[in-house]
Amino acid sequence: MERRRFLLGVGSASLVAGCSSTLLDDGEDQPAGDRRQTETTTEETTPTPTATEDDPESAAVRIIADRAYKDAEEAIGNALYDAGLSEDVDIEFETTGSYGERRSTYISALDAGQSGPDIFMMDSGWTIPFIVRDQLVNLSEELSQETLDYVQNDYLDSAVQTASDPETGDLYGLPMFTDYPVMHYRKDLVEDAGYDPEGENWATEPMTWQRFSEVAADVWEQSGVEYGFTTQADEYIGLSCCTFSETMTSWGGAYFGDHYNLFGPVGDRPVTVNEEPVHDTIRMMRSFAEGPDAEHALDGYQQVTNTDVFEFDEEDARGPFASGDAVFMRNWPYAIEATVGYDDSPITADTYGTMPLPYAVEKGEGNYEGTGGSSHAFNGWHLSVNPHSDRQGDAIQVLEAFASEDVMLTILENVGHLPPDPAVTEQANPDNVGAIGNHRDTLAVAAENTVARPVTAIWSDQSPVVAEEVHAAYRNEKSPERAMSDLEERLLEIENG
Repeated sequence: MERRRFLLGVGSASLVAGCSSTLLDDGEDQPAGDRRQTETTTEETTPTPTATEDDPESAAVRIIADRAYKDAEEAIGNALYDAGLSEDVDIEFETTGSYGERRSTYISALDAGQSGPDIFMMDSGWTIPFIVRDQLVNLSEELSQETLDYVQNDYLDSAVQTASDPETGDLYGLPMFTDYPVMHYRKDLVEDAGYDPEGENWATEPMTWQRFSEVAADVWEQSGVEYGFTTQADEYIGLSCCTFSETMTSWGGAYFGDHYNLFGPVGDRPVTVNEEPVHDTIRMMRSFAEGPDAEHALDGYQQVTNTDVFEFDEEDARGPFASGDAVFMRNWPYAIEATVGYDDSPITADTYGTMPLPYAVEKGEGNYEGTGGSSHAFNGWHLSVNPHSDRQGDAIQVLEAFASEDVMLTILENVGHLPPDPAVTEQANPDNVGAIGNHRDTLAVAAENTVARPVTAIWSDQSPVVAEEVHAAYRNEKSPERAMSDLEERLLEIENG
């Protein structure tokens, strides 16, 4: 029998990330199913160590990863070996505590020049700050040309961009899995209201926001449920990184002009939030929550919800939808698995619909490069190598094996995380990937229309400022023009600070 040595690292309370759960921005664990986006605003604390820094008795490549990978260790380990990883290389998955503790573990290990862990699983939202500090191995100099070509040609652009040096383009992280939202809806309520989602190709052809508001308002009225639409519009990190960013992009607006400025250069790029497409993004949300006749609302866009959504995060938005009290919901793919067949939800696999997020202006017709069209916030995690590792060669071998379609498929089937190569999701057997199997076509469209966070060394300072000013405008505490003027000034201060 071929040897399959796949070791389990003993660690502290583990972190489940991606489509299954995530953490608050202060590092507090969330229950399974809470898909809350986070940034680098966590307070750095001394983490509970997962193991001694250098264990002379351990010859394994140590990988800090999620609890989900620890649980699926046998399947993933076998897939890695089948993908070509040498049988002489042992792998040890370890987990750390919260989201903040994980980042602090990396900072402490790299600052101290520790040789372990060998491989870091890094959030796409804070990989670039490690890259610009020259704290990770340059994978463009280590991975095979075949693997580098595969990553550059077939992986999602947003995933590759957030794993690369913004100046040189060199790769420092291997994208491991991705995540992007879609519009979820009740097929039964929509069809009862006289609409034909399949005949109109809702699954793959996005509609405009104006058309969406008309449909959602109509179905909401006919169905009598509590909400026509739920989303995440609370004052938290998820607003700046994701819901506002993607909606603003679909209107043709941007934080820093053309999207090649997303990752810098800091202090040498325009701040473009105080412009009409951004104002209209806010006005549309005002119409959605209080109607087109409300102050600072957008004429022609119907009311589809109420001001409750200004206090909603991911699970707040999913709760009414899962209980049958909402028609439409913007959320991450985790919500499908978390809803169908659970918590006495009236929604079944047959009545659960998804479609790409709506848009306001056509793709390519926005004010800046990369804007316009159906836009979906990108989230994902990468694998990076510790430059101080005593097992750097073995660690590179492990990354080579992770860049395998079969390994990605194994992760999708056993963990539920979407592959960085969207073709793997499209080709997956729907019977083997759970509830998302019925939604692969929609996920494929979303994957090709992702927008990354503007991740730089200062985004952790800018992100809460964005959330504060946008939320103030949503709640009509400031006009859209005043809020975005204030935001422009505050972002410029951080840029030039």
